[in-house]
Parts: sequence; structure tokens; C-alpha cells
Amino acid sequence: MELKDLKNIPGHYLKDTLKAFLRLEKLKEFSLFRSSHFTQAEKELLDKVQNYRKVEKGALKVWNIVQLSRDERRPQTLDYIKGIFDDFVELKGDRLGQDDQSIITGLARLGTLTVAVVGHNKGRDIKERVKYNFGMSSPSGYRKSQRIMNMAQKFNFPVITFIDTPGAYPAIEAEDQGQATAIAKSIELMFEITVPVITILIGEGGSGGALAMAIGNRVMMLQNSTYSVISPEGCAAILWKDPAGSKLAARALKITAKDLYRLGIIDKVIPEPWGGAQNNMPRTVRIVKKYLGLSLRELLDKKGSQLKKERAEKFESMGFFSEPPNSQ
Repeated sequence: MELKDLKNIPGHYLKDTLKAFLRLEKLKEFSLFRSSHFTQAEKELLDKVQNYRKVEKGALKVWNIVQLSRDERRPQTLDYIKGIFDDFVELKGDRLGQDDQSIITGLARLGTLTVAVVGHNKGRDIKERVKYNFGMSSPSGYRKSQRIMNMAQKFNFPVITFIDTPGAYPAIEAEDQGQATAIAKSIELMFEITVPVITILIGEGGSGGALAMAIGNRVMMLQNSTYSVISPEGCAAILWKDPAGSKLAARALKITAKDLYRLGIIDKVIPEPWGGAQNNMPRTVRIVKKYLGLSLRELLDKKGSQLKKERAEKFESMGFFSEPPNSQ
């Protein structure tokens, strides 16, 4: 084994690998050791180097999806509303004196059907992003979404939610206004309503800020969207105190649509045009409309009590691990 064999090792692995290599080289200087004594150790080190490269390659693939999910050119909630629904009427305010613009709510028609629409909106340029607070919602936003969902329950309108947020607004003033309670009540309400609920993750799905609007009978993700309990950067900061580990954290968190479908967290993966939704916005909107229509047709004939029960069972089944019968 030579120093050149360590070429192209990811930087966060290089330090420990180089230490092990130099330790072996040091031991080789002692005459009482033969080269055969190091064969197995060198093989194990080379295997470790190859595994590091494999892990890094996988992490880069996931990180590309993370970057695509955050691309400001991706279709946002307002784009889907304009392209999918007719006669959208926006409803504002939480009836407590505030209107959080990071969440868009209202009523619209999908064909002949009236639906309630709720979704995060990030904005594109810096002016819009400030207006929509980068898609990070405060308690008033979640209270506004609850108001619309209660209206949908009263008039028997299906609820459609579009998720695209890095997470709930983490400022002190949001906590003072009851952020945790607002999120918890939103989750509780979505379990209680007896109308069809369809959730589509169109970009980032970050933590409780996403989950507060994602308790659906059908939960779908665009191919290059993400859904996680914490951002990769946040995970790397907590576990390793090193931002260089963000790519590895993204891989370990299993935040891609493909991983979450395999784990049974979501119901469908919605394909995107080649290179990502941002490359062909009209086509992406048409694809989402098709999947939305198919899901609605599956749910409309079901009774409210059945929808509520299925929604609860769906989420109660998550997180359980069972071993195969022949594992012992």
C-alpha cells in the first residue's frame, strides 16, 4: 500500500485514514516485523478506503437531490394553484389579528369539485422571500390553515396541501406566540377531520413545520423533493459539530422520495421532467394534476369515518420494526 492509494478520499475521512497509514509505515521500520505481518492490516485499510469512496458517492447523489429540492426556480404553491385549479379564492388571516403569508390558503375548483387548498410558499427573488419569510411559518400561519381545514370539514370539501418549507419559523417571538401548540393542534385536527386529505411535498419538507400540514390519506412526493426531521446541516452540527458532514447526514437521514417510499412513509413518488421540475414547470404542474386527480378519485367514495380511521392507522404503523420469521 502506498500514499497514492489514499487519493480522492473525502476530506472528513482523510485525517483518520492518514493516521492509520502512517502508523503502519512506522511499524514497518522495525526489523523484527516482516512484510507479511502487514498484509491483512493493509487489506483492511484499503477496504475501508473503498467503502469511504462508495459512501461519499452515495452521499453526493443525495446531496444533489437536496439542492434540487431547494432550487428557487422550482414550481411553488402559487404555480400549482394557477395551473391546477379554477376560481381560486384566497382566504387570509387567523382571526386573531395576524396573517402569515408563508402559508397560502383558500378555496378552488378542481373540475366540478370544490376543494380547500393549503400550501407553503417561499418566493423566488429576495423581495418575495422576505415577504413569505422563506417558507417558514409562524403560529398564525398554522392557525390560518386550521381555520380553512375546519371550513372544509363543515362543508365536506377535500383538503389538498402543498409542502415546501425548511421548517417552522424558529424565532423567539414565534415560540412566545405558541409555535409548538399551533403545530400540535394542526396535527391533531388533520387526524380528526373526516374529509379526504391529500398531501404533496413539492420541495423541502422540514421537521414539524412540514408535518403540521402533512397528515394525509395520501402523501406524495415529487421525485426531487425531501422530507426529514431535521436539515442535513442541522444534523451534522449536532452529531459531528462539522458542517462538512452535511452530505453524509443527508444520506443517513433517508430523506429522498425513493427512500421514504421504500420505508412506507409516503404513498407515491411523482416523477419530474429530466433534470428536475425547474426545467419544465408547465409539464411538472400537469403531472402533479394527474396524480392529484387519481388520488382524489380513490378517496371520494369512502365514508368520512373510514377516511379518518385509515389516516390514523397509516401513521400509527410507522416506526415499527419486525424481524423476519427465520432471523433467529
